[in-house]
Amino acid sequence: MDRAAEMHMFVRAVDKGSFSAAARDLDLTPSAVSKQIRRLEDRLGVRLFNRTTRRVSLTEVGHAYYERCSRIIQEIEEAEEAVTALNENPRGTLRVAATVAFGRVEVLPRINEFLDRYPDLNIEFELTDRQVDLIEEGIDVAIQWREQMEDPSLIARRLCVNRRIICAAPSYIEQFGKPTTPEALLDHNCLTLYEVSQFNDWAFEDAKKGHRVLHVGGNFRANTADALYEAALAGVGLARLSTWLVMPAIRRGELVPVLPQYPHESSAYFLLYPHRRHLSRKVRAFVDFLVEVFTPVPPWEREGLEFTEAEWQARIERE
Repeated sequence: MDRAAEMHMFVRAVDKGSFSAAARDLDLTPSAVSKQIRRLEDRLGVRLFNRTTRRVSLTEVGHAYYERCSRIIQEIEEAEEAVTALNENPRGTLRVAATVAFGRVEVLPRINEFLDRYPDLNIEFELTDRQVDLIEEGIDVAIQWREQMEDPSLIARRLCVNRRIICAAPSYIEQFGKPTTPEALLDHNCLTLYEVSQFNDWAFEDAKKGHRVLHVGGNFRANTADALYEAALAGVGLARLSTWLVMPAIRRGELVPVLPQYPHESSAYFLLYPHRRHLSRKVRAFVDFLVEVFTPVPPWEREGLEFTEAEWQARIERE
């Protein structure tokens, strides 16, 4: 086995977390992978893994070797992609992570159109509202809120504004009343996320009190905005959710806007992907597709699913 193949097997074993998982991925037996790793250690004269009967873990030297090998393999992949990009369609597996509600409602219904364009691609799609580590988890593209962006080393491209509105079911309003000021929210049951704490910081601004941020809370927390939406429909409490998600329910009278005179437009959806000199063709194709769909005007605004300014003003005057 040449050195490049040894490095590739070693990195795969680390990424998959075990020799047996790497063997399945490489279509080899676990004993074959273990034997090749031992030969690599013998050739280098170092121990790369600590082995027990239950698991394997990297040694300090193994960590250093993994970092170097990962960069080398990435350079090889990028070099090959750069050479073949002009002559081949995107191919391989594209790993995507997206916030649950947006991925379910707005992205997944359009995946078939994307795959029709690029039939040589396979997609692994994860719906999650947690903050993902693209490098550690091997994710090619993530679609996340502004509040989830923490890694400055990633490329971040804004996809669309994520306007939000506070709302509650009529049953909740009937039982507990409708708050008439932002500060009154602190006396209400506000539905929150435990995956992203910044999601629970609700900002308000007016001429009288200026800008302020309220950290809200209540007796119901969930790990996805989808769950907050369902809880709001059930009358559990107040939720601040994306207008594209709740507007159909508001039009049907299943949810009631609360404090609509305070717009929440500071958030946005971003496309995140690792910084590379040569962006892979599959990532570029997916990014370009989403930009085509959601910019400059997102589909829910083009399709008239948002309230018009006149409708909003009428609702504000009724408050």
